[in-house]
Amino acid sequence: MAPSISPVQTSQDFPETTSVVIIGGGIVGLTAALALAERNIPVVVLEKGTLAGEQSSRNLGWIRKTSRHHEDVPLAMAADRLWAGMAERVGSDVGYRQAGIMFLARTEEQLAMHEAWKASVTDLEVDSRILSSREIDAKVPGGKGQWAGAIHTPTDGRAEPTLAASAIARAAIAKGAIIVEQCAVRTLEMSGGRVSGVVTERGEIRCKQALLTGGMWSRRFLGNLGVSLPTLPVICSVFKTAPMEGPTDIAVGGPDFSFRKHRDGGYIVTQRGALSAPLTLDHLLIGSRYLDALKTQRGLLRISFGKPFFKDLALPRRWKTGKISPFERVRTMDPATVPELNDEAMTNLTAAWPVFKEATIESSWAGMIDITPDSNPVIDEVTAIPGLSIATGFSGHGFGTSPAAGQLIADLMSGAEPIIDPAPYRFDRF
Repeated sequence: MAPSISPVQTSQDFPETTSVVIIGGGIVGLTAALALAERNIPVVVLEKGTLAGEQSSRNLGWIRKTSRHHEDVPLAMAADRLWAGMAERVGSDVGYRQAGIMFLARTEEQLAMHEAWKASVTDLEVDSRILSSREIDAKVPGGKGQWAGAIHTPTDGRAEPTLAASAIARAAIAKGAIIVEQCAVRTLEMSGGRVSGVVTERGEIRCKQALLTGGMWSRRFLGNLGVSLPTLPVICSVFKTAPMEGPTDIAVGGPDFSFRKHRDGGYIVTQRGALSAPLTLDHLLIGSRYLDALKTQRGLLRISFGKPFFKDLALPRRWKTGKISPFERVRTMDPATVPELNDEAMTNLTAAWPVFKEATIESSWAGMIDITPDSNPVIDEVTAIPGLSIATGFSGHGFGTSPAAGQLIADLMSGAEPIIDPAPYRFDRF
């Protein structure tokens, strides 16, 4: 089960007409709703389950520029600025701390990759530094690992997923947005060749524009409309320790573990070197598009075949307006935690920092991530369906970049000057 988020008083009903309907109440949909509401644009957010019930509350909470593709760094830098002012903007603590992120290199080859990335973003003036093993020990004391070096970005940070989405939702509501939970959108209504409304399980809402922020569900929603979006699901298993005396406030990513401090003094830990990938039909249909990525990330995926394949196969890929949609059949995707991966993470972490041998595991969970072939999201209009925009496929980076991603799609939909160049996120690049 996902961690419990701070509760939000949402609406039971929705209006007959609005300007924008956002399909999906994850953090990107909520930041877009806030940006639109701040511009006095009427907006309704419809969530099939509960707000932030899937990856938006299950992610690690990292906010980073480090190791992002060069073309993706401006979005992350814009997100940094927006996260820094988020508490004041929404009138509530979101757990944001600019405590830095460090990625460790066990070998000279790994360190060379960090050095190459740093060189690739010189023109963007990212404040990353290459650290020696002695500097690692000074910043994260008590370690026993043997490190070739590390890359450290002091202006990277973290926020708390269980606080942030709720605070953003409440702020959007205060600005006039309407948010409805337990209300799945089945499809779009078209008039004159463009979107004129959305059809929900409770009836239709007329609108001028729709925004799809459905995460891993976006591919299935678009597929029913005859539009192909290349995303595949993978699963990250996570655990949290009870409050403890830890080595640092810096978030640390090793080759086969990561940890970052939680606001209550515990630590969020994962096996950074492995994601589980239960095969689905989509892996067979579009998996060949990911071959280049697999070449550079060999060993990352733990592929399996079993019940998830048949459960996914049982969910319809085509449905009619009057029929129950897949989004009503599965309100919340709640993948099983993989204990072996969490055990590996703890073993690897305690070998590197023995202080974690004293840790008590307080809770664990898993989240499903939607991955694109190039690991960049789609933030764009869907030209095949005038009036529909999309912000999805964040490939595990959605929480960190969400303030800028939500503002960018709001800019594009409202005709404002985009916060950053949207070209890297075009839908047609696929």
